[in-house]
Amino acid sequence: MIKRVVWVVIGLGVLACAALAIDTTRFFNSPLNNGEGKLLTVDSGMSFTAIAQRLLAEDIITRPRDAKYLSLYARFQGVAGNIKAGEYVVPARQTPAHLLELLVSGKTRQYRLTLVEGWRFSEFRKLMAENDAIDHQLTGKSDAEVMAAIGHPDENPEGRFMPDTYLFPRGMTDIAFLKRAYQAMQRYLDTQWEQRSENTPVETPYEALILASIIEKETAVPAERGRIAGVFARRLEKGMRLQTDPTVIYGIEDYDGNIRRSDLRRDTPYNTYTRAGLPPTPIAMPSRAAIKAALNPEPGTALYFVSRGDGSHVFSDTLAEHNRAVDEYQRGS
Repeated sequence: MIKRVVWVVIGLGVLACAALAIDTTRFFNSPLNNGEGKLLTVDSGMSFTAIAQRLLAEDIITRPRDAKYLSLYARFQGVAGNIKAGEYVVPARQTPAHLLELLVSGKTRQYRLTLVEGWRFSEFRKLMAENDAIDHQLTGKSDAEVMAAIGHPDENPEGRFMPDTYLFPRGMTDIAFLKRAYQAMQRYLDTQWEQRSENTPVETPYEALILASIIEKETAVPAERGRIAGVFARRLEKGMRLQTDPTVIYGIEDYDGNIRRSDLRRDTPYNTYTRAGLPPTPIAMPSRAAIKAALNPEPGTALYFVSRGDGSHVFSDTLAEHNRAVDEYQRGS
């Protein structure tokens, strides 16, 4: 009788183990419950058991036992301690095995932030401040404090950051983001400086950045950048003032969208009508193309240019020709 009971118990145990094995196999070979992609946040230092419970709370898995299965499987595979923190987009109806691969890979959700060519640093800071995926550690800091925080004290931030579209995970600090954009600009500027042409008028990479920022603000026509750089190069070589409106505008604190004759006469460090040479800092974030143009100005004889009003310009060799172009396109005579 006792033997019979023992065998019954053993048999029930075998059946239970078999059922558990079947259930476990079903879980790992079946798609997850989510019918659409879902966002999963893994906090730093989170245990895998807690991660499994969060998957359950988010309805990515639906049975408490499946949370246990997943935890046991992760430990058995030796990956329970290898999960990377961050936000993950869990695709619809993935298998648990694929889910574990995703969490171990660290391929977190990426956000986008675009630094636009020709923007001022103040515009870029405002854009960063409005992005809730960034960890804001520089709120309320002055520009000088910002530059010190990213490891470049005593540098003016204008023009120092590469315009581009950047991908980043949630929680990246604004400090880390700025370091990345700064380094991208520095790498490109250093490369282009080594490849500069002999007829560039600038003497340092920083001067190239200043000139490039002016070129960036002067034209929206890519094909004109080299010609405008050539005009500026010849004017600088001849000791002529650059007389470029974007620099004047940058130096006006209360600029209202209209540049007046009085503005052109008002002396500021950025007024290239009253002062010779380059302004003291860049006036915007120059693009790669503008930097390349500044360091490789096109040869020619033009010393003047004026906007046609459609984004393109008329180039002139003499002041008389320039004045006629101004009369035609700016004064409407």
